[in-house]
Amino acid sequence: MEQQQRQRNQRTVQEPQQQQQDDEQLDDMQHGPFPVEQLQASGIAALDIKKLKDAGLCTVESVAYSPRKELLQIKGISEAKVDKIVEAASKLVPLGFTSAGQLHAQRQEIIQISSGSRELDKILDGIETGSITEIYGEFRSGKTQLCHTLCVTCQLPLDQGGGEGKAMYIDAEGTFRPQRLLQIADRFGLNGNDVLENVAYARAYNTDHQSRLLLEAASMMVETRFALMIVDSATALYRTDFSGRGELSARQMHLAKFLRSLQKLADEFGVAVVITNQVVAQVDGSAMFAGPQIKPIGGNIMAHASTTRLALRKGRGEERICKVISSPCLAEAEARFQISTDGVNDVKD
Repeated sequence: MEQQQRQRNQRTVQEPQQQQQDDEQLDDMQHGPFPVEQLQASGIAALDIKKLKDAGLCTVESVAYSPRKELLQIKGISEAKVDKIVEAASKLVPLGFTSAGQLHAQRQEIIQISSGSRELDKILDGIETGSITEIYGEFRSGKTQLCHTLCVTCQLPLDQGGGEGKAMYIDAEGTFRPQRLLQIADRFGLNGNDVLENVAYARAYNTDHQSRLLLEAASMMVETRFALMIVDSATALYRTDFSGRGELSARQMHLAKFLRSLQKLADEFGVAVVITNQVVAQVDGSAMFAGPQIKPIGGNIMAHASTTRLALRKGRGEERICKVISSPCLAEAEARFQISTDGVNDVKD
């Protein structure tokens, strides 16, 4: 009798442990992308997987999200192999319909990264991970300073408005300054050297190089957790590499592909993608009365690619004003913030 009772107790102890192990396995399955090597279990040859990785497809998700035409362009992969790879990838990555309830539950877990200013966070709820946030404005409106602050806040713990991950910075304008990160790190009580080590930096020299850097970024994101990806500025090199109306179509096509690659990184790895954009003065008939109107460059392709669009403008002194221009879930609103030695902060009245 006692032995039966002991066995029953032992079983009840084992059941929660088994349940816990199952939950942990489920968590492991749900979080993070699948490395492309997992396709080997579905019968894809190791040599073909190497070819996929060389083409910048480092995860099963990136393979599943790629159009068939793109996979056929990879050297040494035939149509039959592409069909087999796509079939294997679609078994691992859900590509069908899901209920709005499930999607809502998933979105509840989306991490928002603090901007460093409470007023700004009130209208934005922070910078959303898994989507593209575009920041545009004139020179000296605070775009780069906001990017520097985000490089530090993304490393904070989740309960402090951080993303508990590393930052990646693609610099097209040559305005990245590591000493600014040290000043901002002091404000948040973080170790300066650790903060610098957790930021991966690359200088982009032309539009093709800028696109190639995204392939390198994907392979780095497979190895370690990144919370933030910054491109400052996404459009600067396009203004010089393509000139005149004759190259406008080629420029927009190249820009569209670059932005699509950024969105794929956001979808695969759940990083917050922040891009800055330059502006142009619109000089037409209305400019005679109201002064030249400022509009972001990149046209409709840029406007459609970004999930959230923010406009920055100068205020008095160190004060800056941020306005939500377009967003799927944020109301149009404005917030004041200021730029100080310790980064983006609330305005001190």
